[in-house]
Amino acid sequence: MSTVTDVTDSEFETAVLERSTDVTVVIDLWAEWCGPCRTLGPILEKVVGEFAGLELVKIDIDANPRSAATFQVQSIPAVYAIRDRKVVDSFVGALPEPAVREWMANLNPPPSEVDLLIAAGDEASIRKAVDLQPANTEAVLALASLLVGGSSGGGPSDQAMRDEALALLARLPESADTRLLAAQARLGGENPEVAGSDGVEAKLDALLELVRDDQAARQEFVDLLEVLGPEDPRTSAYRKALTARLF
Repeated sequence: MSTVTDVTDSEFETAVLERSTDVTVVIDLWAEWCGPCRTLGPILEKVVGEFAGLELVKIDIDANPRSAATFQVQSIPAVYAIRDRKVVDSFVGALPEPAVREWMANLNPPPSEVDLLIAAGDEASIRKAVDLQPANTEAVLALASLLVGGSSGGGPSDQAMRDEALALLARLPESADTRLLAAQARLGGENPEVAGSDGVEAKLDALLELVRDDQAARQEFVDLLEVLGPEDPRTSAYRKALTARLF
């Protein structure tokens, strides 16, 4: 059963860009006066139903000029595939049905061995995924998360797990995910109870007295703020306090 939606300029953000974070959105840019569009449209509607994870939206470029301008359309029919808010493929003109089917088949290729290993979720599978693709961000984050989550902070084996997690994270470009996992690893694998926790505030207050001259205290202070997260109002307040102490 195909999913086909007519989308307007006002709906573009939600129906196309936001939706593309969940599925691959195929966009048919067309107009009433376009003969090839009338040929291609039914083919797209038929073929898209054959593929899981694809949804078709149709945009009348005359009625929705802003959407057309987004793609700098020079000729129609023009078809674009959007995934995670980015164009991943496109074509112009009324392709025959077999060519459309082949084009759509390539949009969502079958999962790779690494994808399947990550999806399995157990440590042995994820380790194998990392061995196969050492720079695969999803695999590395998954293994680091397992190592941090399995660490209780109670012994040498826990320390080894945390050290391994930090070494794995060092392979990746810094991101919000790597910063949080690294902070949790350095804090002993524990996720402090932050909701209304006087204990965390007391610890931050004590560390604040040391941050100017003690690098370890400064790192622990920053790590605690990372675990608190940007939405916690204390994070902003303590970051300002840190800046005041250092500068």
